[in-house]
Amino acid sequence: MKPNEAAANAYAKKVLALIEKPDITPADAAWITKETVDAFRDHVNPGFLEYRKATTVEHAVAAVEWSDAGLNAYRDVNGHEYIDCLGGFGIFNVGHRNPRVVKAVADQLRRQPLHSQDLLDPLRAMLAKTLALLTPGDLEYVFFCNSGTEAIEAALKLARAYDPGKQTIIGATKGFHGKSYGALSASAKGEFRRPFGAMLPNIEHVPFNDLVELRRRMHTLKMVGEEVGAVILEPIQGEGGVNIPDDEYLPGVRALCDEYGALLILDEVQTGMGRTGTMFCCEQYGVAPDIMCLAKAFGGGVIPAGAVIGTKAVFSRLFNNPFLHTTTFGGNPLACAAALATINVLIDEGLPARAARMGEHMLAGMKKGAAGHERIVLDVRGRGLLMAIEFASNELGFAFGKEMLSRGVLVAGTLVNALVVRVEPPLTITEKEADRVIAALGESLDAVERTLPEQHNVAAR
Repeated sequence: MKPNEAAANAYAKKVLALIEKPDITPADAAWITKETVDAFRDHVNPGFLEYRKATTVEHAVAAVEWSDAGLNAYRDVNGHEYIDCLGGFGIFNVGHRNPRVVKAVADQLRRQPLHSQDLLDPLRAMLAKTLALLTPGDLEYVFFCNSGTEAIEAALKLARAYDPGKQTIIGATKGFHGKSYGALSASAKGEFRRPFGAMLPNIEHVPFNDLVELRRRMHTLKMVGEEVGAVILEPIQGEGGVNIPDDEYLPGVRALCDEYGALLILDEVQTGMGRTGTMFCCEQYGVAPDIMCLAKAFGGGVIPAGAVIGTKAVFSRLFNNPFLHTTTFGGNPLACAAALATINVLIDEGLPARAARMGEHMLAGMKKGAAGHERIVLDVRGRGLLMAIEFASNELGFAFGKEMLSRGVLVAGTLVNALVVRVEPPLTITEKEADRVIAALGESLDAVERTLPEQHNVAAR
């Protein structure tokens, strides 16, 4: 069958006309809802519908977002608002459509949206200098990309190019770094790895927060001639369940890397840009990596953007041929403008410190709300505004998420289940909104508990 150009053009024009409208009608909302659900089922992936909290026809409206509603909320096609406690998995640190970030992007858009690829583009240079000033330790050279996965790919290649004689890379169990082949090889979730066959060679995994096992593995690999060239970790594991290490863990990893001549790669894609209470999470542990990866909130929730920052020694392997690793859209002017404005907002408004204060407030409220629900809640934990509730089963966590959504709060599980539900609002969340979230949490746990048989032992997993 030949492509139907006329129908495609007409359909696209109808969608563009809706985008142009400042307000939509109830009829528009009904059409958008039906088209969205149908097109996800028929042209995107029907599996996504099963993982959304709105899984039935009568609740489908709640799944169709249409606009932001201030810095800290979404609005659906019917005008219902939801406090965002997912933050796009950590994208909206400076809030939704932050006016300073939007202005920077709009200003650059009027001038030049993309660069020539041949002439020197100034914003890439200026953002790189800004990051060299901002990041800890001796990080001073930058490669820009479009996502966290791309940042990890670049970091892995840099690590292997740094010392071709040390090709082994060690990651941690429950770690997550992305889903391209290299990033997936460094990740540790079998469910995502098994369908795609063999991963990249010479990538090992040890338990997270276990210095004894890391030392043992590094020693063994050295003894058999497969020396470790790099260790890659998230300072706090985000997708793995908001797993917070002991205070001595990251300094101990840094010391082991120094002892064995290995690079330390820190994946700050989710923990960076103020999320955990400091600009970069590793600063709380007094640790500076050799390579740091950024993305998610780096583009201010407006433009996709990522970065890899490394020492001069690491990046020097690319100096003779800067085309060894490139990307067409990485470091484009719009992304650089967004990142520069994001850094300004974080510093000017003291958002990392605010994340620490608000995180303490919310975590205390969440623990209070979970008290008395020990049958279903196993743990409440967090650092800054990266928080989580661990449930006794995936089904309980999913039911909790739906109850929260019905009360106007968006939360989500980690990876593909709701065993651990993250609470990750913008760093701009107000105290009033935070208290609404805390109240909704208590009500939602009460509602979930009421659905259980009185003697039901949910803790058996």
